[in-house]
Amino acid sequence: MPSVEPLLMLAGPVKIDARVIQAMSRPSLGHRTRHFTAALREIRELLQYAFDTRGPVGLLSGSGTAGIESMLAGLLRTEDRVLCLTNGKFGERVFEVAARYAQAQQLDIPWGRPVNPEATREALEEGDYDVLALCHNETSTGLTNPAEELGRLAQEAGLLYLVDGITSVGGLPVDMEAWGIDGLVLGSQKCLAAPAGLSAVALSDRGYERLHEENAYYLNLKAHVDHLEAGSTPYTPAIHLVLGFREALRLLREEGLLARIARTAKLGAASRAAADAIGLPLLPDRAFASNTVSAFSYPDRVDETLRERLREEHGVLVAGGQGRLKGGIFRIGHMGVCSFADLRATFRALEAVLADLGHPFEPGAGVEVIDGSHDEAD
Repeated sequence: MPSVEPLLMLAGPVKIDARVIQAMSRPSLGHRTRHFTAALREIRELLQYAFDTRGPVGLLSGSGTAGIESMLAGLLRTEDRVLCLTNGKFGERVFEVAARYAQAQQLDIPWGRPVNPEATREALEEGDYDVLALCHNETSTGLTNPAEELGRLAQEAGLLYLVDGITSVGGLPVDMEAWGIDGLVLGSQKCLAAPAGLSAVALSDRGYERLHEENAYYLNLKAHVDHLEAGSTPYTPAIHLVLGFREALRLLREEGLLARIARTAKLGAASRAAADAIGLPLLPDRAFASNTVSAFSYPDRVDETLRERLREEHGVLVAGGQGRLKGGIFRIGHMGVCSFADLRATFRALEAVLADLGHPFEPGAGVEVIDGSHDEAD
């Protein structure tokens, strides 16, 4: 691998700003001190900004999956019937976790296709459900599901609506109140561009009132929400990760939530346009393609060697496929503090490797598209 620092263009973890790294480069700090209490109080306010809510929020030392499990363990009971909408690896994970705590069923949609609201309506009418669960941005296929429309169905049916927003909060439009979301999860290492290892959950008032403490101890969401409101944590947190997370949230506020969402949308559009220019097939339905991560099928004569050579020869890390798509696709993350320069470097490296592998395209076509998109963005 080149000696330069690798360029992380993964679907997470993503590139971290130098300020975030600096925030973690300090001596150890007691988690029951007034300094850390002040940090937690600031984080609570900043999390509400990131979630675009004034409601309850909780912070957990644990990755996005910990946030998912904490939300489901705290809101589901054994007798609850949950309809999980699954069209990718992470929708399936929501189903697998929900099945641990309630009577979960899945509406299985082909990977790369969006959840169909009409099919969802029919499934809800056929079953006596209490909860609707969705992965908003299905990272495994680079697809954004129609969470707003599905939220309307949940509201019409009086269902609790629980959403995995791990690669959407802070990068895509999400409106908890308008969409009727009762529980929403984010992961630190995605759109917020903080180190991996933290997650957060936002709740509606109805969601908070429904919280119980029967299913979890360390992941007891009510304890985490209540303690954060008081400027504390129920257990020893990942202190330095929390300090880095605070700095990443500060960066989000400085840029502006809407500005970051708009910049991410431009990066997503540029990624898809550049891929079109060099003949890379987009995996998901184009109308529902994600702006935080792009998924492409390997063209003829190209396989996983592409990712290996990008890493070893150019220092560019892109993600592979997961589950049933393993070995058949690759994914480029363009969320958080990713820049047009990062995207340009990625496609420059892609073009070099693709040309060497014998993939036919006009040299420089992808990079030219990104340069034009950058000029328009400016």
